[in-house]
Amino acid sequence: MEIQHLAEDAGQAPPFSDNHERLRQHAILCILGCRCSMEIVIDDPRLRPILEKVEAAQRLSYDDGVTLFETSDILSVGYMANLVRERLHGSITYFNVNRHINPTDVCVASCRLCAFGKRAKDPKAYTMSLEEVWHRAGEGWSEAVTEFHIVGGLHPELTLDWYCEMLRGLKYRFPQVHLKAFTMVEVAYLAQRGKISVREVLERLRDAGMDSLPGGGAEIFCDRVRRIICDHKITGEQWIETARTAHSLGLHSNCTMLYGHIENAEDRADHLVKLRALQDETGGFVTFIPLAFHPDNTPLQHIPKTTGFTDIKNIAVARLMLDNIPHIKAYWIMMTPRIAQIALRFGADDIDGTVVEEKIYHDAGATTSQGLRRGELLQLIRKAGREPVERDTLYRPVTRTETAFTVLV
Repeated sequence: MEIQHLAEDAGQAPPFSDNHERLRQHAILCILGCRCSMEIVIDDPRLRPILEKVEAAQRLSYDDGVTLFETSDILSVGYMANLVRERLHGSITYFNVNRHINPTDVCVASCRLCAFGKRAKDPKAYTMSLEEVWHRAGEGWSEAVTEFHIVGGLHPELTLDWYCEMLRGLKYRFPQVHLKAFTMVEVAYLAQRGKISVREVLERLRDAGMDSLPGGGAEIFCDRVRRIICDHKITGEQWIETARTAHSLGLHSNCTMLYGHIENAEDRADHLVKLRALQDETGGFVTFIPLAFHPDNTPLQHIPKTTGFTDIKNIAVARLMLDNIPHIKAYWIMMTPRIAQIALRFGADDIDGTVVEEKIYHDAGATTSQGLRRGELLQLIRKAGREPVERDTLYRPVTRTETAFTVLV
């Protein structure tokens, strides 16, 4: 904090001088993970009973979640989240060497939150051929990837057979690479188009080479919100049921929440509690990723972009509420590498991966790089005072040379 120095240089009394020293000490405690005996200062008294629960490793309630989202005492929330993060993972921060593949941006849905999907007749729309997908997976990248992250639009013509052939072709060409593919929304859409069950779709995709599923499409589970931002998608209940089915088949997945649009604190807390309840039942979620809404180039572009304060708070509250989901990811593409570094002290233990070419957030106006080198991720993590550990999709440690890797099982 340099507020005091700047004010003094300008010949003015330092603003907030009564609280400045207290806040400075508070910030230091957060950054150090309270590795000293100083008592933490709680500015919002509503957080005191929550801190007592956190220190006792007790589960937080829905009401606790609402309070955490409503408070402006971000340092206290971050302090608590860091306690949990370091209890679970110490100073380790995970990353992976992955590549995003978006086979098509053609989509039958017209979600108001989306800048990626396009109608089939849109001259800017694209759909890769199978050969293009297989070529794109291996081009222009010297480091051996451990994961392909594959999502796309709800194409009106691409069939389940086409996607299965895509997976088989990728497995044949890249047998060591983990295929994390298809959101719950895509799976449910393929079931609807093929007039078969979600279970059958998942079984066929799994048998063709799909290893796990990403967590996108969850948005916010509240029906009131979904009717406005994504009324063409499956309901929140259908998303949960699709995930439940995937987990019952032994397929792990991630989960997400889209924030920063028209939702409120109650909607966010409800979303996290529902994810936590499903995790109690299945244990199938590996990582939670809070995703900030990017309004540019969408019908909701009048909504202001999220601030770093909001991004950090959503990381921290997720870590506190989701006591049964092992990992919280700070998705650097969405929140910028700099904010992602700070998030590593506010509950996040994962910073995502190399990505290589990300389209969905960049179509919505993201200005971050479309990819980072492995060395850049290592530097980001180390400069934040954390210990980098390369992982595969299931968080098994990876050792590597420049062009080959070994998963430690």
